[in-house]
Amino acid sequence: MESSHVTIDPAILYFGTPVALISTVDVEGRPNLAPISSVFWLGHRAVLGVAARSQTGLNLAATRECVINLPDAALAGAVDRLALTTGRNPVSERKAQVGYRHVGDKFAHAGLTPLPSDTVEPFRVAECPVNMEGAVTRIHELESDDPERAGGIVLAEVAVSRVHVHPELRMPGTENRVDPTRWRPLMMSFQRYFTIGPELHPSRLATIREEWYRPRSAAAEIPPR
Repeated sequence: MESSHVTIDPAILYFGTPVALISTVDVEGRPNLAPISSVFWLGHRAVLGVAARSQTGLNLAATRECVINLPDAALAGAVDRLALTTGRNPVSERKAQVGYRHVGDKFAHAGLTPLPSDTVEPFRVAECPVNMEGAVTRIHELESDDPERAGGIVLAEVAVSRVHVHPELRMPGTENRVDPTRWRPLMMSFQRYFTIGPELHPSRLATIREEWYRPRSAAAEIPPR
């Protein structure tokens, strides 16, 4: 079969990932809130990709705690108000060149409400339908094999300790399941905001009970539903 592809060299490879608002604190307890779109989960571990010298990167390394807040499509405007802002002061020359500016109170700037967390010091975001509290267990340096880029980006591995959701996201008749038909996450693809649409096709994976994925050490603590 003859290929119908063309070869391109994109500057970024963001084909579509969820947006997360990462709340952290520095060593003096000052809060920060930053949007990222480099995040994924395996089991109850999250992996965050952040700039090592960003305020979020510095806070994750110093205090080892965060809340991963997931906005839905309705919060696109609030998330966008945080774009081109930074908790670093002074602003780095590279960021200043493209319009970044320092904002001390990110919650107020975005019009979002801080809520106390249960297991970590950083605040949750009240308006976000999903909040995941967690502790940083490891920080991995990305691109360590490239002398020119080493040290710029880190991957923070986060052990999720508590999950909060808005009640309407819980699947009816269950205690611990999210209803994917009601969840409309804010997504980013090549710097633009999107969300997901209706279910497209039955999934064979959906025939597996979700509790099958729960770590064995925690399986006895929560009854399967």
